[in-house]
Amino acid sequence: MMRRLDLRATLTLITFMAIFAMATRAVVDTDLYWHLAAGRYIVETRTVPTVDPFSSTMLGKPWVDIYWLAQVVWYLIYQALGLAGLALLVAALATTALIFVWKQLSGPVFVRALIIILAAGVSGPVWTARPHLMTYLLTAVVAYLLFLYKWKQIDRLWLIPLLFVLWVNVHGGYIAGFMLLGAFIAGEAISNLLHFIGNESVSWRRLRKVLIVAVISGVVLLINPHTINAVLLPLKTVGLQALQASIDEWASPNFHQLFQQPMIWMLLVTMVVMGWSGRRLDVTDAITLAIFAYIAFLARRNLGLFALVCAPILSRHAVALWEKSRWGQRRLSRGQPILNAIILIVVGVAVLVKLLIPLSPAVQQPADRAALPIGAADWIAQQRPIGTMFNSYNLGGYLLWRLWPDYPVYVDGRTDLYDDAFLREYQTVMLTAPGFEEVFDRRDVGFIVIERNTPLAIWLAQADHWRLAYEDDQAVIFVRQNGA
Repeated sequence: MMRRLDLRATLTLITFMAIFAMATRAVVDTDLYWHLAAGRYIVETRTVPTVDPFSSTMLGKPWVDIYWLAQVVWYLIYQALGLAGLALLVAALATTALIFVWKQLSGPVFVRALIIILAAGVSGPVWTARPHLMTYLLTAVVAYLLFLYKWKQIDRLWLIPLLFVLWVNVHGGYIAGFMLLGAFIAGEAISNLLHFIGNESVSWRRLRKVLIVAVISGVVLLINPHTINAVLLPLKTVGLQALQASIDEWASPNFHQLFQQPMIWMLLVTMVVMGWSGRRLDVTDAITLAIFAYIAFLARRNLGLFALVCAPILSRHAVALWEKSRWGQRRLSRGQPILNAIILIVVGVAVLVKLLIPLSPAVQQPADRAALPIGAADWIAQQRPIGTMFNSYNLGGYLLWRLWPDYPVYVDGRTDLYDDAFLREYQTVMLTAPGFEEVFDRRDVGFIVIERNTPLAIWLAQADHWRLAYEDDQAVIFVRQNGA
């Protein structure tokens, strides 16, 4: 065992230990809590909801809970291990996805390590404890299976339809899988038409099998509790104009923020290396890179998907560039196994210490208090205000988890449930646009839970018929005055 611990193995292990440490962080995400509430509902009732049980505004309306399987897993882990368990789940899923990317990289180990760390930096903003992380992982797995088929002539395509059966029951991002398949089919078809010949070329006969697998994968999407409604759901969600205009993760990346800039770095490095390498750009690589860069520019929630597909493309050209340089002819030293083991132990201890910090209650609890309306939920549970609750979108997930069924939420993060008309009405209220007070009367709103310093909070503070009943840094509660 010690003899096998050469420098390559040591650097590989250190790289993924570092990634696991990067991905382990305090769990702070309000949308996590409506997923936990849905998981709790499914476990306790042993049924997958088909209509909304959680809100006052959409109660009884058809709801396609495409995340149901992931929600059950998330809830069971939370029940057993708390938020620390979910933090470790996030780290495990993120690291596993990048292991599948690593398997697609080539070249010296330190070049591969730099590329995979860059991919991790791009992906970091999407590493949150929600089911969309399953799309991150499954995209990496499908990309790996297509890589084996094209670049290694290893056929594992039969696994792809099975992955889509899982995918449609955990998250609606299975469209990313069809983007990969579509780019592969289009790229290889163009290569054949242009007579691009090479060891990695996929013949018409082999390409026909990929097309058959894609069709089968589309059919098996119907294997879910909601059948065709689950298949159509992502198309409906993407089409919500109010969603794209008002929710941060659906907005384009803000490259003025440093943590979102690695996507630009990775794209520019890839373009420069492709230009210098002298290697012909594979058609499938070109189409895949263009598609996933495009969706990343449209919505920051797609940054991680871009990183997964860009890394192997960058690697192929980085190797060609490396081999042209004078360093490309040098062999990497194996190093001393004992020294490698000592380095690995030291890094392992450092990683363990880093893991314990975000997992400790001393870090998690202040993070919760700083991001969640815990005090507001406590006040409502104790004071029991009368009437329908109006709440802001961002606070809805946690309030649902804490207060349902006593207090159904007004709105929460289930973007697929709330249509454009409702979301526009919600925005009208939050911005105090003309006629917004009519919404309170029509929906019998008795109290309001929103963030401080919003236009609505400022208006309510000056209104005679609303009284400020609770206030902290995360939320304020206004109660309708008697007789108003």
